[in-house]
Amino acid sequence: MLFKRCLSFVAMATFSLSALAWEPTGKVECIAPADPGGGWDFTCRSVGNVLQDLKLVPGTVQTTNMAGAGGGVAFAHTISKRNEDNTLLVAASTATTTRLAQKQFPGMNADMVTWVGALGADYGVIAVGKDSKYKDLKQLMAAVKDNPRSVKFAGGSARGGWDHLKVLITAKAAGADKLPSIPYLSYNNGGEALTQVVGGQVDAFTGDISEATGFLKSGDIRILAVLADQRLPGDLGDIPTAKEQGIDAVGPNWRGFYMPKGASDEAKAYWTDAINTVYASDEWKKVMKQNGLIPFHPPAGEFDAFVHKQVKDIAELSREIGLLK
Repeated sequence: MLFKRCLSFVAMATFSLSALAWEPTGKVECIAPADPGGGWDFTCRSVGNVLQDLKLVPGTVQTTNMAGAGGGVAFAHTISKRNEDNTLLVAASTATTTRLAQKQFPGMNADMVTWVGALGADYGVIAVGKDSKYKDLKQLMAAVKDNPRSVKFAGGSARGGWDHLKVLITAKAAGADKLPSIPYLSYNNGGEALTQVVGGQVDAFTGDISEATGFLKSGDIRILAVLADQRLPGDLGDIPTAKEQGIDAVGPNWRGFYMPKGASDEAKAYWTDAINTVYASDEWKKVMKQNGLIPFHPPAGEFDAFVHKQVKDIAELSREIGLLK
């Protein structure tokens, strides 16, 4: 009897250890919810390469481009056809949470997937032309508060998109009301928007730091604030944050992943640890430096809460400007 109990204990311990030691043994797939060449495609391919270099996957990571509905096709595919897949990752970003918040994925919400982690961000900035009368963010926002229509902003996203929302996040944090009255002009990309600011047709630019660095180095613009928790590293460290100017506005365009909600707990734990390992590696630090990514990596237990708060905040802003009822 004692011998049988020992065998039973060993079997249970072996099962428990094997569950804890889960790792992918077959094909690992990463869905980029857009055509090749964009940010989601970059996320899948670059992270996939580092996962392979660090031997966290048995072979290569297959990138599948699944464009459609701004990420909605990939989101629906994950929920309806791959819900229990342990070896599927899907690239995501602030664009994903924006579309979820604005109900652009009909019948779907952030609770239907598991949010694995983020590996960096492209932080938002507010910039003006070199000769602008606005010398800092507080002065610019004071003008917005005094007369919301007095300052025209330009960005590379559509109305209600992330560039537009960064202006609203900043204005709201500064105490401005009548947010729908703030003029926002949409251009095809950040470069076109910056050209309008440099030419004096528009008062201020809203976009990401990666879009503005070339104009900053040429001296054509002044960046009034970066929407980050702290100053950026390296050559960008001279740019003040909105927070240090008394305006609690943060706007990271993060890059990361979600995975199927029905995957096993062991698989979810494995991929969370794998993303943590990638982020801490010298290989990924090199990728970040080469591609202008800024450190952004909420702890595993906080990323899900961060995503849900971002969806909630964006939904509230979207209602204020009439995009949601």
